[in-house]
Amino acid sequence: MATTNKTAEEADKAKVQEQAQAQTRLKWDDSAMKSSYANVCNVTSTREEVVMLFGVNQAWNRGQKEVTIQLTDRIIISPYAAKRLVMLLDGVVKEYEKRFGALNIEGPTPRQ
Repeated sequence: MATTNKTAEEADKAKVQEQAQAQTRLKWDDSAMKSSYANVCNVTSTREEVVMLFGVNQAWNRGQKEVTIQLTDRIIISPYAAKRLVMLLDGVVKEYEKRFGALNIEGPTPRQ
């Protein structure tokens, strides 16, 4: 009978912990936040991390032989966080397209 009581106590403790985790409130602290604009992103990865480089392409004239991208930010996350980010961004884009219409990422059709 002692084994049954111990198991019931452990189950109760686990239930209390789950409830506490479900009630955890997030507080967003933006006191050290900075905002950046990027129109270019490059992503590479290793087994342990995904590296995203963000920058600005300031080549406004077409036909340049060399374009310099000014890199401004590097974000490094785990592959798990990257997968969660993909799911989050997919949801945001789907909601955007539902509200405003499909996004054409192919770019404008060339003039003839």
